[in-house]
Amino acid sequence: MLSSQKVYIIGFMGSGKTTTGKKLASLLGWSFIDLDKVIEEKTGKTIAELFSYSGEDYFRDVESEALKGLQSEMNSIISTGGGTPCYGDNMAFMLETGLTIYLKLTPAQLKSRLIESKTERPLIKNINSNDLLSFIENKLSFRETYYNK
Repeated sequence: MLSSQKVYIIGFMGSGKTTTGKKLASLLGWSFIDLDKVIEEKTGKTIAELFSYSGEDYFRDVESEALKGLQSEMNSIISTGGGTPCYGDNMAFMLETGLTIYLKLTPAQLKSRLIESKTERPLIKNINSNDLLSFIENKLSFRETYYNK
């Protein structure tokens, strides 16, 4: 059994955080929490709507607040958004309050997973399919600094 009472699943969009989190929660008999779903319930808007109408900075503030609102959750697997660890003190908070697991895939693997769901993902919906790999490589090179902590 895990000594931590909370596990955060982190990684780039399309890496399988939700799928892995649900499976791990089931195996442990713990609850599963999808941070994006918490945000949508709290705001009454989809993640895409928050990005579109209020912008990424506003979304990241709401995301950080929602993450910290889960501090009292125990025996929980929490699937975060791909950018969650990279803003404010979110990564430090997760490291202090639970076990953090990074699901690492190559840019090519991520592209193959994301190509079909582009329109559902605010950060990539307007990126040409031919430019998607380059976008992933650039974004991932920045985010891995946080993910690897």
